[in-house]
Amino acid sequence: MSAYLVIRAEITDREGFRAYVVAVSKLVTEMGGSYIIQGGGASECLEGNWPDTQKLVISQWSSMAAARAFWQCPAYQEIKQLRAGKAHVHVRLYEGSA
Repeated sequence: MSAYLVIRAEITDREGFRAYVVAVSKLVTEMGGSYIIQGGGASECLEGNWPDTQKLVISQWSSMAAARAFWQCPAYQEIKQLRAGKAHVHVRLYEGSA
């Protein structure tokens, strides 16, 4: 069953955050993930309070185990340091319904 990493981020240092984006995008692809939404593009808040400064990233994985393997791998732990102090990030892993 597929799985989805859903990330909501408020980037505080866009220039500094770019190195993280480049590195993590490559690793996601190498480890079999794919992006459904990658932060950019037009969006519109239809209900509640979701500021335009908060970005959304959703990556799809073949399984919860595959997503966890990416999240916990040493390569990602190293890349993750590139975003330290440059964004406030919230991450949730969801199992797909099909």
